Amino acid sequence: MYFFKKEEWLGNVRADILSGLVVALALVPEAIAFSIIAGVDPKVGLYASFCIAVVISFVGGRTGMISAATGAMALVMVTLVKEHGLEYLLAATILTGLFQIILAYLGVAKLMSFVARAVVVGFVNALAILIFMAQLPELTNVTWHVYALTAVGLGIIYLFPYIPKVGKLLPSPLVTIVVLTIFVIFAGIDVRTVGDMGELPDTLPIFLWPDVPLTFETLKIIAPYAFALSIVGLLESLMTATIIDDLTDTKSDKRAEARGQGIANIASGCIGGMAGCAMIGQSVINISTGGRKRLSTFVAGLFLLILVVFLSDILKLIPMAALVAVMIMVSISTFDWGSFRRLKTLPLSTNIVMLSTVGVTVGTHNLALGVLTGVLLASLFFANKISHFMYCETSQDEDTKTYKIVGQVFFNSANRFVDFFDFKENISNVIIDLRRAHFWDISAVHALDKSVIKFRKEGINVKVVGQSEASATIIDRFAIHDNPQEIEKVMGGH
Repeated sequence: MYFFKKEEWLGNVRADILSGLVVALALVPEAIAFSIIAGVDPKVGLYASFCIAVVISFVGGRTGMISAATGAMALVMVTLVKEHGLEYLLAATILTGLFQIILAYLGVAKLMSFVARAVVVGFVNALAILIFMAQLPELTNVTWHVYALTAVGLGIIYLFPYIPKVGKLLPSPLVTIVVLTIFVIFAGIDVRTVGDMGELPDTLPIFLWPDVPLTFETLKIIAPYAFALSIVGLLESLMTATIIDDLTDTKSDKRAEARGQGIANIASGCIGGMAGCAMIGQSVINISTGGRKRLSTFVAGLFLLILVVFLSDILKLIPMAALVAVMIMVSISTFDWGSFRRLKTLPLSTNIVMLSTVGVTVGTHNLALGVLTGVLLASLFFANKISHFMYCETSQDEDTKTYKIVGQVFFNSANRFVDFFDFKENISNVIIDLRRAHFWDISAVHALDKSVIKFRKEGINVKVVGQSEASATIIDRFAIHDNPQEIEKVMGGH
């Protein structure tokens, strides 16, 4: 069990505790904002963030990654909350967790192998843009004090690490939050604070089973939302895990992460919290401030609860400008700036995939839709590229002509396969040599059937030779050109 792996808990204690404190502070306004988006009380998002972070620290497969209530999940919940209320959301959250556990055991993590590198880069850049855009409301129609505090905050974040000795001991984002809070309090500057975001809970969460009828009608209402939440949550979590893998040069257990997300969401729904998933912004904050192990995620969740329940009077005083500065830093560090330079050297298809992923994600604020768009385009470009690596070599011996097919035969190259043959040529025999060809799907088998039958309609004898074991399996199962009954139908015009 992950709980008993000492190294994953105590291998980086000081840095994990400090980074967890920073993440907890950054989680507060995010959780409140996402609760507002979903149309529920702020405590729903705060309880969810605490619960998911703590639970995932024990059962997740990616150490150092932060999971909590997220905007992507909140957007899916809006209609359900509006039409049926909070209790149905809690029921949907529990069902989301069950779906995610099932999908984990069905091998959903393996689907990450279909996500091209260009899609990952587009996903990262889109998230960086969305993180920055999310800060704009805090920088719009405000006094100059907010801009000054944000600028000072960014200055502390980037310059503090260069201070001898002290700069390496404390995470600069934590220093920024503390310094700006103290300055605003003593200077008496009137700026927006965390307390202005919404009312914070003043009690610990309790076990709360959703008050909904356990009927098929209830299942019909919540199942579509739960399935959508499970897909969005797993997609964002697995993508974020891949990014953290790259940042830390370590591997993670994607199947365990998918299962852990499900367990965490079930727990969240049972204490009155909304569904959540991994957060790229907070995960990058954790990694950039030294968090690497499970302790950092656990501390983030636990300290979040302590902050909002027991230290809310202090928490309310933190200026939003300090947190905006931290999130702008996250946006800057998340964005892959080298992707601009690579636009000149990478293939056009790769650039289109990356830019489309960014465009759709930013335009719709839907991470799942952006990634699916990128995966679809990457698949289409790949299919088109592979189809061009097919050609035909011909040779003729008296009245026998041999066609040697080389390459991959599938839906996108099936028509080219048929076009290789001259059905009107004055010969008696044709040999179709498939030793260097591979048949992938029914479209390929249909193309072979079509070619053989057209030759036979012209009175030409056809022999298919050289099939590999894999190609023979699909050809023998689905081809009709050697099936007398089917041939009679086709030849007879039926």
